[in-house]
Amino acid sequence: MDNTDSTCDKSAFRQLYENFSDRLRNFVYYKTGRAEIAEDTVQESFLRLWKNCASVPYPKAQQFLYTVAQNLLRDRFKHEKVVLKFRHQHREEASAESPQYLLEEKEFKQKLERAINALPEGQRLVFLMNRIDKRKYREIAEELGISQKAVEKRMHQALVTLRKELGKI
Repeated sequence: MDNTDSTCDKSAFRQLYENFSDRLRNFVYYKTGRAEIAEDTVQESFLRLWKNCASVPYPKAQQFLYTVAQNLLRDRFKHEKVVLKFRHQHREEASAESPQYLLEEKEFKQKLERAINALPEGQRLVFLMNRIDKRKYREIAEELGISQKAVEKRMHQALVTLRKELGKI
C-alpha cells in the first residue's frame, strides 16, 4: 500500500485495519486489563478514523488511531477502576473451596497480577508488550513514540520491582 493512498479508500482502510487492529487491541488491553473494552475501543477508534478519513492522511492514520484510543480510555478510566475492583473481589470469593495447591497457585497469580497492575503505566505497558506480545524493544519504542533506551530502562525498572514484590512470597 502506497503511503500516498487516501485513508478514505476502502482497500487502504481495510489494509490499515489488518495492519493495526491487533496491535491496537493489545495496547488497549494492556492498559485496561479487559478484552471487551479493548475490542470496543478498537472498533470505536477505527469508526472515528473512517468518519474523519478526509482529514487524516494515510501516513498519520496509525498515530490518529492510538491518540483516539488513549482519549477513549482516559474517558473510561474511573469506570474501569470500579469494574476491576469488582472482578478482583469476585475471584477471591470463588476460590474458597479449592484444594491447597490450587489455592496457592491462585494466590500467586493474584499477587503477580497486583504487582503488574501496581507498576507505573509506562513500565507496565513495556513489560506486557515485551513478555506477552513478544515485541522487540525497537518495536515498542516506535509504537509508544519513545527511545529504545527508554524502553530498556522501563523494562529494567519493571523487572526489579516485580522481583522485589514477588520475592516476598
